[in-house]
Amino acid sequence: MNILGKRYIFFGVSLLIIIPGLLIMFTRGIPLSIDFTGGSLLEVRFADKKPAPADIIAVYDNEKIEDVQVQSSDTGSFIIRSQFLDNETRDSVLSALNQQIGQTEVVRFDSVGPSIGQQVTSRGSLAVAVSSLLVVLFIAWSFRGVQNAFRYGICAILAMIHDVAIIFSVTAVGALVFGWEIDSLFLTALLTVIGFSMQDTIVVFDRIRENSNIYRRLEFETLVNHSIVQTLQRSINTQLMTVEFLLLALIMFGGVTLREFASILLIGLLSGTYSSIFIAAPILVLWENREWKTWFRKKAVA
Repeated sequence: MNILGKRYIFFGVSLLIIIPGLLIMFTRGIPLSIDFTGGSLLEVRFADKKPAPADIIAVYDNEKIEDVQVQSSDTGSFIIRSQFLDNETRDSVLSALNQQIGQTEVVRFDSVGPSIGQQVTSRGSLAVAVSSLLVVLFIAWSFRGVQNAFRYGICAILAMIHDVAIIFSVTAVGALVFGWEIDSLFLTALLTVIGFSMQDTIVVFDRIRENSNIYRRLEFETLVNHSIVQTLQRSINTQLMTVEFLLLALIMFGGVTLREFASILLIGLLSGTYSSIFIAAPILVLWENREWKTWFRKKAVA
């Protein structure tokens, strides 16, 4: 099975997934939730009728509340996001909804102040940066006896960046189609994916290290391809049997609140398995062969 012979196809598939989503994110902006931006989320259900979102926005406008976004849920309720509401303002809004639209039932109310949102953003970014640094240090220490050991660490980081880009790209598409947002659960999924991705990549790299001591006369590309084939079944079976089926069950039966989190985690873990086999190791071979020197070279005419 010549996996490395198709490495540029795998690179192309990843780019086809990453680029459209990131373009959506750059043109529409990052879909941050109130966990990061600060604000209020009010989920209500109306007993008498189902109003149009414009009717709800009109009530908020009359109360001089800005940045209002209304989204309907699968359960028939309305999720209303707006600027930060204190308890007095919330009660005023509920009273106006009762009078102008109909009997209102509060399903959920969450508020995050701007300062708390900034703290979540800074601490979340710090958590991602520190975890990435620790992983690099661990790989550098574990592979210290291997020639060009630093390449393994850098390739692992590139695979991790690939997975993070996949997650953000899919989230951007999800925000466009399903109204997904980047919240605290998204950060939890992101850190989990980083850990799983690094674990899978280290397993593949460790097999390459072991085989380099056994098959000393093999070309590096052949040795890496053989190592990938050896770990392929283990990586796929472990992910499918232990994680992916559980996440699929959460997506189908876990309810609306867990669906986005489970979907992002499912896609991220699939990407982590994919990148450890089809991205990290191929980049290592690309680096060893210095293939970038031939990318733009014209072929000789016979």
